[in-house]
Amino acid sequence: MTGQKERVDMLLAESFKELACQQPIEKITIKAVTDKAGVIRPTFYNHFQDKYELLEWIIQTQIIEPIRPLIHAGMVDEALLLIFTSIKSEKEFYGKAVRLEGQNSFEQICKKCIGDLLLEVIYGRSQTGKQRHPWLTPEYISQFYAQSMCFVVVRWIKSGMTVEPREITDIYNYMITRSMTEVIEEL
Repeated sequence: MTGQKERVDMLLAESFKELACQQPIEKITIKAVTDKAGVIRPTFYNHFQDKYELLEWIIQTQIIEPIRPLIHAGMVDEALLLIFTSIKSEKEFYGKAVRLEGQNSFEQICKKCIGDLLLEVIYGRSQTGKQRHPWLTPEYISQFYAQSMCFVVVRWIKSGMTVEPREITDIYNYMITRSMTEVIEEL
């Protein structure tokens, strides 16, 4: 039965992505998604609450899940490169998705997905449970890095993805591994 659910999820996701390339996500109806997928409307609601949950599923399945083992293994460069490469391979869809604003924006969904993954990694690696400073909680740390990753991803998409995935990965690493003073001095 799981295979059937995954097949329908994928069918709905592909239908949604095709429609998103043709019109703003805000204007896509569930009926349009199900018609394109060749399923009835109640099928959609058996799988997803709304189109924003479907978008989150797409991000989770196509971006987050493939990088999960890399992040757990400490291979952050490889994970970032995979994120940028995966997004660029579906440039038209992500170029449209990033335009989604507000509470269910692409950026908010990405921050949540990446933040949850980073929090999972932090809790998995935390040996002592002690903090250097009361303010440096696992939640704050995961939010900080999710925010910085999403900032770069969103700005890269909005700029038209003209910088290659390897180069934007290197730029992110350069920024995140230096103090603000060092970056400013090297300008």
